[in-house]
Amino acid sequence: MFELRFPEAQLPTWAKLNKDKGYVPFQNVVGPAVASRGYMERAEFLSMCAWKSPRTKTRCESNSISYIKEVTSVALSAQSEQLRIQALTLLFGVGWPTASVILHFCSKQRYPILDFRALWSLSIDKPPVYTFEFWWAYTEFCRALAKSHSLTMRELDKALWQYSKSNQRGVSSRNGN
Repeated sequence: MFELRFPEAQLPTWAKLNKDKGYVPFQNVVGPAVASRGYMERAEFLSMCAWKSPRTKTRCESNSISYIKEVTSVALSAQSEQLRIQALTLLFGVGWPTASVILHFCSKQRYPILDFRALWSLSIDKPPVYTFEFWWAYTEFCRALAKSHSLTMRELDKALWQYSKSNQRGVSSRNGN
């Protein structure tokens, strides 16, 4: 289902070409704090949602402090992968891509970011309707690809995103991963 559009050996090069640093607070501060605590605080949730999808700001802001805490607590402590990702989509304004960002930065497990650019780099021209089966196949593929090249999931995500940004035609620029 997934096929890299460029030679695998180029993954580290594409990752280094990605100069976006907007994710750094999530990687270095927010994500580790959330993973340790086991749930997200409202400000953390809103900043992460805004980074991934600014247009969902109003919907994300409609989530209460207690709802964010409870839903993210369930998701981050779930043993079921399906519950882990789909619980997050119960939050207003959170679809599969934003849920994947929360898992990417806040889970102790390794998760890729579900993004149209990353999918394009893996030969998915138009993202499908997201399902657990699709997301799980994507997650397993990305985990195996990262492991086979000794990359972190962050490095893999940066490589996939950058390759698309540099090569996918007819797509407006959006904030990076």
